[in-house]
Amino acid sequence: MKKIMFIACVGLSLAACTATERGAGVGAATGAVVGGVATGNVRGAAVGAAVGGLAGALIGNVADQPGRCYYRDQYGNRYVDRC
Repeated sequence: MKKIMFIACVGLSLAACTATERGAGVGAATGAVVGGVATGNVRGAAVGAAVGGLAGALIGNVADQPGRCYYRDQYGNRYVDRC
């Protein structure tokens, strides 16, 4: 029951955010889990949260811009352009 309440609270708190904030939150949480599992320590989780939060914010920012898409070129550079 505690897990269900926790998930419900997180879901409701993200519902009031912009797409950029939601993307950053989800990216940071996912990055922390992946970083913690991959390295087995808190430092890895912190780095994963930072990287995931940044990536999630970039992707979420595009969601706030209708008619814009997020692209990556052959060199790995990211940019936003018309869809």
